[in-house]
Amino acid sequence: MEAIEKKQQKSIFLKDHIIFLAAIFCFWFAIYIYSPVFGVYLQSKGFSYSAVGIIIGSYGITQILLRLPLGVLSDYLSKLRKHLLVGGFVVSLISCLILVYFDSFFMIMIARLFAGITASMWVMATVLYTYYFSANQSAKAMGTLQFVTVATQFVSMAISGFIVEQFGWNSPFWIGAVASILGILFAWNIKDVQVERQANAQQSKLIQHLRVMLALPRLKMVTFLSLIAHAILFITIFGFSPIVAAENGVSEKSFIWLICAFFIPHALASLSLVFTDIDSRYNKRILYVCFGLTVIFLFLVPFTSSLFSLSLVHFAIGLALGFVFPILLDEVVRISPGYLKMSAMGFFQSFYALGIFFGPLVAGVIAENFGLAEVFYFTGVLGVVAVGVVMVRFRGASSY
Repeated sequence: MEAIEKKQQKSIFLKDHIIFLAAIFCFWFAIYIYSPVFGVYLQSKGFSYSAVGIIIGSYGITQILLRLPLGVLSDYLSKLRKHLLVGGFVVSLISCLILVYFDSFFMIMIARLFAGITASMWVMATVLYTYYFSANQSAKAMGTLQFVTVATQFVSMAISGFIVEQFGWNSPFWIGAVASILGILFAWNIKDVQVERQANAQQSKLIQHLRVMLALPRLKMVTFLSLIAHAILFITIFGFSPIVAAENGVSEKSFIWLICAFFIPHALASLSLVFTDIDSRYNKRILYVCFGLTVIFLFLVPFTSSLFSLSLVHFAIGLALGFVFPILLDEVVRISPGYLKMSAMGFFQSFYALGIFFGPLVAGVIAENFGLAEVFYFTGVLGVVAVGVVMVRFRGASSY
């Protein structure tokens, strides 16, 4: 089997990586081109904070439902992985067009549910790209995808406010539709490396396969930490931080400074872990420090009164979370044996999507009933919980 893998990996050329990563760029660009202004857009349509929270959080519902089965069944769906990824772009196109032509709560909710279906195909993308590398380079593959993801989010979100300011609210949705079409073309032309797997008794019995996966040490703990980290991410920069900026008199065009302040350090932190070989024994300390810093600066958000101070606080939050995400991803890769890696990744991605859903949902209710400041106090408390989990449950996690 190793000989087959090596032979197939030799057939992967630089152009294949470029086509695949171009597809990944379009994948996230189509979803995130309107994200930083979406909450403000919903407010302009007259939706309450609660409704804004529900719509933003609905993006996570379909991910919760789809990512786990897609991850578990990834080996059984090997011949359909590429087609499912292409299908994700088709659904993204439909989602963007719905946002262009409809502005009712129900239809916007449908559009975001469709965007969640697209995001669920990320499981297929990670599987497909892993086979471009040898088995012992899976962390490098994941690190590359993580960096491209963060870089794409940064680029798309950095220009969205300017686009709205110049061309109107519908323009990001049209651009997302174009990106979806380009993504279909790129995804259709990616090289699908079909690695022949030897039959494995644990793989042939799905229930037993699930039981073994769920028994993996620290998988549930790492997933819970990622759930909290994603809740923080979608409550802040993907949710209510731009609303705070708007409340402070910041125009949509100036959102780029807030986005840059968050995503530049976020991307650089992720990139540094791709090129720096940090001993996994230090993962606990890094997570402890990063979650701790996130808590401090989340509590400072309500005290900001200008774009500069708000951006400074988000610089620190973005930097800290930039280390958290790849380290948690690395933990999943390291604690999972080869035949369970994709199932574990599906479990991990599915259940951290709970944070994407419930984080903005609860934050919207809090904003509606108490105010925006309380949203960030609540988010800070989530960070405190993460710090506690790292202190208590991460003990001995470096001994593998």
